[in-house]
Formats: sequence, C-alpha cells, structure tokens
Amino acid sequence: MLRITANPNILGGKPIIKGTRISVEFILQLLASHVTEDEIILDYPHLSKEDIQACLIYAADALKNEIYIDIEKAA
Repeated sequence: MLRITANPNILGGKPIIKGTRISVEFILQLLASHVTEDEIILDYPHLSKEDIQACLIYAADALKNEIYIDIEKAA
C-alpha cells in the first residue's frame, strides 16, 4: 500500500502521509530532533510505525539520484 502521496492542493504539493496533512518533512524533522517513533505515535495516534518507516524510505529513495554538495565548501 502506498503510504506517501502528494497533492498540489495539500501543503503546496509536499509529500505527505496518505490520508493526513502530515508531511514527510515534518516526520523527518521530528526524528532528527530525537523524537522517538513511540512519541510521534503518542502525539499523532492516527499514524503507525509503518507510516514513519514509509517516510524514511521515501527520503532514502529521494536521495538516490541527487547531486551532492560539499558541505565544507558550501558553508
């Protein structure tokens, strides 16, 4: 089942968890801020661990063909 979708009428077309207005970006920001999956589900009980995993898979897939910038040079 596809858990990640995008609709130009929802959050400007950002990828979201299907059936919600919660963006992949928001979930990734929470995880990067050391919020656990269990804490996310506690705050957003309509989400599942599979939804959170789908966000990580989406992000990994999105980076497969990206051009990488040397962070040291960019800073």
